[in-house]
Amino acid sequence: MKTAVSIPDHVFRQTEQLARHLKKSRSEVYSLALAEYVARHSPEFVTEAMDRVCAQVGEQGDAFLAAAGRVLDRSEW
Repeated sequence: MKTAVSIPDHVFRQTEQLARHLKKSRSEVYSLALAEYVARHSPEFVTEAMDRVCAQVGEQGDAFLAAAGRVLDRSEW
């Protein structure tokens, strides 16, 4: 899909440089950037990131972690 957007000149120049460096088209760089932005701001992203951290930390029997987990269980995301 084609769309027109206005961006600051410095962002345009930086994007042009990045596109050349990555050997990608300007459209591809903007598309990748927007896809990442949308993913980072979706509620599912936050949950998945927390799940990855918890998996790396593992269950260590920490009292604080247990209490925080109970609070998070009762919280609406």
